[in-house]
Amino acid sequence: MTFGYPLMIGVAVVVCAGLLLAYRALHRRRAAALAATGLRAVMPGRRRHVPPLLFLAALGLLLLAVGRPAATLKVPRVAGTVILAFDVSSSMTATDAAPSRLAAAQAAATRFVEVQPSTVDIGVVAFDQGAVTARPPSGDHDDALNAIRRLHAAGGTSLGQAILTSLSAIVGRPVSLPDPSSDAPPPALGYRGSATIVLLSDGEDTGGPDAVAAAGLAANVGVHVDTIGFGTVEGTTIQVDGYEVATALNEDLLTRIAQATTGSYHRAGDARALDRVYRSLDLRLTAKPQVVELTGAAVAVAVALLTVGGLLMIIWYGRIV
Repeated sequence: MTFGYPLMIGVAVVVCAGLLLAYRALHRRRAAALAATGLRAVMPGRRRHVPPLLFLAALGLLLLAVGRPAATLKVPRVAGTVILAFDVSSSMTATDAAPSRLAAAQAAATRFVEVQPSTVDIGVVAFDQGAVTARPPSGDHDDALNAIRRLHAAGGTSLGQAILTSLSAIVGRPVSLPDPSSDAPPPALGYRGSATIVLLSDGEDTGGPDAVAAAGLAANVGVHVDTIGFGTVEGTTIQVDGYEVATALNEDLLTRIAQATTGSYHRAGDARALDRVYRSLDLRLTAKPQVVELTGAAVAVAVALLTVGGLLMIIWYGRIV
């Protein structure tokens, strides 16, 4: 335990010790006076000392409370890291998810971020043919919301690069797949069991690192990848550079990516359906050391002691003296 004003410890000890000595001296004088007159005490025995001692203890606590006591306690909190990886390829402009695939993802992600406690670090990754960390994970969710609102669609899709960039944001350094032609072990990235990557995509992969292999690398460090599929299996068409291009939801690839990390695949036809997905995120309840001020607790206990002492005096004496 620490005190903001340690001097108050000494003040409390001196004041309480002085009052205790004064009370003992007063009690002896009263006892001698009663003995000289032949009268007995109204309340014989040790019970008479209880109310004054309660008042004395309350005074000591109040003096200590002035010293601003604090203690380092393990405070439970919902903690974890969530990387929202948005597919911003041209296919996400398709309108088979209302109002569009990307807009549906943005709307649901915004609702999710708004209800999370600051103890959940949220990051945003935008990916098309490559991937860019739009915002590293932190407890400042306003920046995450701004990053989500700024997303716009363009280019192709690399699901593998999206997962690797999300892993890089989680571990704090660049991550890449090992060379398949060598026997080198996967990179040592530690264990990140409270981290989750939420991949929001239509599942169309047009190149880059192997997405399932990247998911396997995430699984090695305990990171779950939950995939959310946008669009319909039947698909639709979009206009890209004056050409009409067919696009459809690839549920098979998104399912294999999720299963590689013991995550789950969810199909979301609109923004409302995503609410159920985000409630299933695997966030952990942890205990974090935190300095907690105990002034309020000390005052509350002191008030309780004063109340009990006063009630006892009323019951035993019929008055507070």
